[in-house]
Amino acid sequence: MSKSLNRVKAAMTALGLPDTILETGLAKTAQMAADQVGCHVDQIGKSIIFQGASTGNIYLFLTAGGNSVDSDKAARVAGESMIKADATAIRAKTGFAIGGVSPVGHLTPSIPFMDPRLLEFENIWVAAGTPNHVFSVNPDQLSKIISAQVIHFTQ
Repeated sequence: MSKSLNRVKAAMTALGLPDTILETGLAKTAQMAADQVGCHVDQIGKSIIFQGASTGNIYLFLTAGGNSVDSDKAARVAGESMIKADATAIRAKTGFAIGGVSPVGHLTPSIPFMDPRLLEFENIWVAAGTPNHVFSVNPDQLSKIISAQVIHFTQ
């Protein structure tokens, strides 16, 4: 088992979340992930990482699978200009590779924002630390656990 997956499992246990981790095939798109777990594409929570242009802060934008982050809106809600974090910065700050960034278990805490669309579902699926693992969670519970500000930042 990978270190990243183990870190997510430990974070889930510490947060009181049930172990709902599921191994999937590689899903390069939200639709592919939805097809693999049998849910609506918007029930896939995509972790998009931006970095503050002036502060270097890491921002997590957890968005519904069918939505895209609008960088101008993201900058407004974060209060600073944004640059899309590169793979090296994402790995260094979160401990995860692109495609496997979980909303829990980051090495360095990020500043989280959550797409309101995700709250329309009883459960959503998010990355569990690898591109081949996801876990199911109630989105309202997740927003509270990670202290995410639920706000519109999508196109």
